[in-house]
Amino acid sequence: MKFQKNKKYLNRIYSGDAVKVMQQFPDGSVDLIVTSPPYADRRKKQYGGPPPEEYVEWFLPFSREFYRILKPKGSVVLNIKENAIRGERHTYVLELIIAMRKEGWLWVEDYIWHKKNAFPGKWSNRFRDAWEHCLHFTKRKDFNMYQDSVKVKIGDWADGRLKSLGVNDKKRSMSKTNSGFGRQLTNWVGKRKVYPSNVLHLSTISANKNHCAVFPETLPAWFIKLFTRKGNVVLDPFIGSGTTAIAAIKAKRNFIGVDFSKLYSKIANSAVKETIKSIQKTRK
Repeated sequence: MKFQKNKKYLNRIYSGDAVKVMQQFPDGSVDLIVTSPPYADRRKKQYGGPPPEEYVEWFLPFSREFYRILKPKGSVVLNIKENAIRGERHTYVLELIIAMRKEGWLWVEDYIWHKKNAFPGKWSNRFRDAWEHCLHFTKRKDFNMYQDSVKVKIGDWADGRLKSLGVNDKKRSMSKTNSGFGRQLTNWVGKRKVYPSNVLHLSTISANKNHCAVFPETLPAWFIKLFTRKGNVVLDPFIGSGTTAIAAIKAKRNFIGVDFSKLYSKIANSAVKETIKSIQKTRK
């Protein structure tokens, strides 16, 4: 199947090798790729998760297809975390970042997903993970980013702090480290919403979603709002239970999902159909 002459490839869940499926999509046809690829030595039955020493080599074919099908001002977000192996963190995520930069990608940001409800625990030399990377890559510096769409409430701290400004608060106060950064608190006066930080405080999924590694719908939804507009195309090449597609549908974006597992593709398709039915009911 070839898609260059039409857009029948949109709003579908595909089952198969994501590299081969993406090879059939037109150049520059996707606005955002947001996904959580399998970690090293994980999900071997579903995705053939490679050992950490081979992870970069395994992932680069996906990265190259991402680069081809992504629009010039599009973005890629990878939700991933290094494994702890033989008592230390492996470096394959860092190696992947370096390898992708060599392939032409710009590593713009490392958003941190703080898992608010991570279960407590410890190992012999560390505590339980409560955060993961959301690595942001682009083709160019002037990429599409709609920052106003993710503004947050300024917070209760402003009610007291901004009512009693001192002399130094009313002028631009430069950093004493000569970094060139400064602040002026009068810029905050009267604002009810402000830009967020690069740390996303989101709960994990605790319910059974028929998948071994589901991220919360709020995670892709946040990046969809930040990097796309209505009608844009969002791709998740490791769609799993369909979370990214559901978030895209609710945000009125087009979606493409791919999963190597026929079972997960079926689950994702069912989830998408149920979401569409639910939306149609509320509109009646």
